[in-house]
Amino acid sequence: MEKIFQLFKIREIRNKIAFILFVFVVFRLAANIPIPGIDIERLKSFFESNQFFGLLNLFTGGALSNLSLVMLGLGPYITAVIVMQLLTMIFPRLEQIYKEEGEQGRQKFNQYGRLLTIPFAFLQGYAMLALLRNQGVVGVLSGWQTLAALATMTAGTVFLMWLGELISERGLGNGVSLLIFAGIVAGFPAALRQTLATYDASQIPSYLGFVLIALVVIVGVVIITEGRRNIPVSYAKRVRGNRVYGGVSTYLPLNVNPAGVIPIIFAISFLLFPGMIGSFLQSASTAWLASTGRFLVGIFNNQGVVYILIYFTLVVLFTYLYTAVTFDPKNVSNNLQRMGGFIPGIRPGKSTADFLNMILNRVLLVGAIFLGLVAVAPVVVQNLTGVVTFAVGGTSVLIVVSVVLETMRQLESQLTLRDYEGF
Repeated sequence: MEKIFQLFKIREIRNKIAFILFVFVVFRLAANIPIPGIDIERLKSFFESNQFFGLLNLFTGGALSNLSLVMLGLGPYITAVIVMQLLTMIFPRLEQIYKEEGEQGRQKFNQYGRLLTIPFAFLQGYAMLALLRNQGVVGVLSGWQTLAALATMTAGTVFLMWLGELISERGLGNGVSLLIFAGIVAGFPAALRQTLATYDASQIPSYLGFVLIALVVIVGVVIITEGRRNIPVSYAKRVRGNRVYGGVSTYLPLNVNPAGVIPIIFAISFLLFPGMIGSFLQSASTAWLASTGRFLVGIFNNQGVVYILIYFTLVVLFTYLYTAVTFDPKNVSNNLQRMGGFIPGIRPGKSTADFLNMILNRVLLVGAIFLGLVAVAPVVVQNLTGVVTFAVGGTSVLIVVSVVLETMRQLESQLTLRDYEGF
C-alpha cells in the first residue's frame, strides 16, 4: 500500500493513471452504443449459443455482441501489424526502415500499419455483416446503409487504435494490450453473474478444476515473464582528463519471454479469420465454396486436435517473429562496442552478435514452448471436461496476468526514475 500511495503522490504519474482510466471509460461507453436497427436480444442469444463468436466477443469487451460503434475492436489493427512485420522478412527496404532509420523510420513503419488497418477493417466488417445477415440477426441493408455501417465500424477501429496509441505515449504499458485487458476485465462481472445464475452442484469439480488451472497459469506466466538470462558484460577503463571511466562489470539481461503476451494476441487474431470466413462461406450457393466453408468451420470453430496444433505452432512462431523484430543482437553488439563494453571471452563485433543470437534462441525456445503450452492448455481441458468456461477463462487469465506484470514494470521504472524503491 505504501508503494501505491507513493505512485499517487507524484503528480505526473497520478495524471497518467487518471488519463488511462478516462480512456477506459470512453472505451466502455463506445462499446455500449449500438448501431440502430438491431434486435439486441436476438443478437445476444446468438453470441451465447456460438462458442467461436463468444470468444471473439470477449476480446472486444462485449462490443461485438451489442453491434456497437467499436464492434470490430482492435482486431484489424493487430492483423495489420502482423502483416507489416511479416513483410519486413520479404522486403529488405521495410526492414531497413524499421530497424536502421531510428525513431523516424519506426514512425513511418507504424504509419503504414495504421493505413493498412482501414482496408482490413472494411473486409472484416463486411464479412461480419454478411454472416449476421445470413443468421437472421441483421435485416437486409441497402447499399447506402451497408456503406454507412462499414464506415462506422472502420471509424470505431481507428478510434480505438488512436486511444491505444495515446496510452502508449503516456509511458505506462502497451495501449493495445491495456484496451484488450479492459475489455476482458469488463466481462468478468457478467461471467460471474452467469455462473452464479446457472449454478449446478454437479459442476463443482469442474469449477474447482478451473480455479486450479487459473492459479497454475498465473504462477507459470509470472515465472516465465519475470525469468532472465543474465549475460556478464565488462567495460574497459577509459581516462578522460583527470577522471577514469569504466572498469566495471554488469549484466545484460535477456528475458525468457521478451514478447510478453503479444504472441497470444497475434495467434488468436490470426485464428479468428479462417473461422469467420468459413462461417460466411457455409451459406454460399456454390457447392465447393460451401464445402470449403464447412471444412474451415470444422477445424477452427470446433477447437479439435488440428486447431490445438495450429494454435500452439502460431504462438511459438509469433514469439520468435516478434522478438526478431524488436530485439536485434547486431545493434546490441554495436552499442556495447561503442560504449567500450565486451562479453568476457567473446570478441567484440560479429562474434558478440552471434553469441547473443545463440543464447537468445536457446532461451527463447523455452519461453515460446511454455507460452504455447499455457495457451492451448485451457482448450485441451475444455475438450476433456466439456466446460466452455475453460477456453475463454484460461486465455483471459493469461492476457490479464501478462498485462498486469508489464504495467507493474512500467510503474516500477517510473518510481525508480524518481529515486523511489520499486514494487
